[in-house]
Amino acid sequence: MSSNHSNNNEKPSFNQVKPTITPSIEIEHESDGPDYSKRAQWLRAAVLGANDGLLSVASLMIGVGAVWPDPGTMAQTGLAGLFGGACSMALGELASVWAQRDAELAQLLRDQEDHPSPPGSLDDKKRALPSPLCAAAASAAAFAVGGGVPLLAAAFIKSYKARLVSVLVTVTLALFAFGWLGAVLGKAPALRSSIRVLVGGWIAMGLTFGLTKLVGFTGI
Repeated sequence: MSSNHSNNNEKPSFNQVKPTITPSIEIEHESDGPDYSKRAQWLRAAVLGANDGLLSVASLMIGVGAVWPDPGTMAQTGLAGLFGGACSMALGELASVWAQRDAELAQLLRDQEDHPSPPGSLDDKKRALPSPLCAAAASAAAFAVGGGVPLLAAAFIKSYKARLVSVLVTVTLALFAFGWLGAVLGKAPALRSSIRVLVGGWIAMGLTFGLTKLVGFTGI
């Protein structure tokens, strides 16, 4: 009896439920659109190059025109600014990207020594590094495109006032367009970026014109 009684008092362990462990599943979010982070380098070079060309050449033409308003002087000044600026942009981009490439290549070699990769893998990684020559060419071309805008706007206009207005209107539209394009490609707020670029360009041209005019008045 005692044995049966003890067996009857034993309750089934239905409350002891083993926890169900759900294996963690890593979900890879594949983006359907382009990887905008990969656009950062060429987008930066292109937008900065075009804006620099536009503002540099326009400011030079407006500044020189404040003292010598004849069309030949303004055009020659613009051309000199375009050639010199394109070379400067190309050289700066070449040095910058080459330094970046050297640093990344050195890191790849250190990683190869610590964790050897399969044959051919290091060569593939080297080919994926940014090209200094391509970056320099893209930067110079972008500067030339931007700098050509004010030159074309003033090339066939004889009157100084009409030429000045033409340059200002054309550069204003180009600044807004470049700011809008850079924002759209980089997925940034388009209107805010365009206004920021436009206001900055107006300030740069205004300061150049005013300071050059002041120097002309002083007779230096």
